[in-house]
Amino acid sequence: MNDTSHLAGVSLRDRPLIVCDIDEVVLEFINPFTAFLRANSHDLLPRSFRLHGNIVSLVDGSAADEAVIAEFQELFFTTQDRWQSPVERAAETLAALSGDADIVFLTAMPPRHQPTRRALLDRFDLRFPMIATEAPKGPVVSALHGKRPLPVAFLDDIQRNLLSVREHVPHCLLVTMMANAEFRALAPPPAAGISAAADWTEAERLLRAHIGGVMP
Repeated sequence: MNDTSHLAGVSLRDRPLIVCDIDEVVLEFINPFTAFLRANSHDLLPRSFRLHGNIVSLVDGSAADEAVIAEFQELFFTTQDRWQSPVERAAETLAALSGDADIVFLTAMPPRHQPTRRALLDRFDLRFPMIATEAPKGPVVSALHGKRPLPVAFLDDIQRNLLSVREHVPHCLLVTMMANAEFRALAPPPAAGISAAADWTEAERLLRAHIGGVMP
C-alpha cells in the first residue's frame, strides 16, 4: 500500500493485535439506521443482505434509488452521535481484551466523519485508535501489522472485507459477526477460514484462543 497516511497516530506495542470494524460490530448500525430512516419517511426491510433495494418509502412503498440512499447515509453519518450506541457487551469485552492485545478500530467510512465518530466512541469509553477509510481493508491491516511475528485478528460483518484481509494477511484470525439477527440470517455463509460469532461472548472465546490470555 503506497499511502499509509491514515495510519498516522496509531502506535502498536509488542503485543497481539485485534483490528475491529465498528458498524454492527462495536456500534449498533441497522437498528439506529432504521429508526433514522423512519424519522425520514422511509424504512429498511430485511429482504436481502444489502441496503440497495431494501430502503423503501413509507409514503408509496417505492424503493429508494442510489442517490437517495447515498444522501441518507451521508446525513446519518453526519448525525451518528444522535443515533448510535454500543453493541451489547462490546465495550466491556474490548476493555478486557485490551489487557492482552492492542486494539485498533478500522471503519469503512468517509474520513470526513471521523471527528464525529471519535467523539461518539469516546463518550462510551471506547478510546482505542481508529482508522476511517474507504480503501480496501486488507492492505490497511497488512500495513498496520507489518511483519511482526505476533498474533493478529480481524472482526467485520461484511465478507468482502474479511476476504480482503485473508488475501493480504493470511495468518490473521478472521471473525464475522453482526449484531442485528434479522440481517445476520441473510448473510452469505462464511467462506473458508472465517469463523462466525453470534455475539461478543462467542467472539471473546475465539479471540482469546488465538491471542492467548486468560478469560476474566
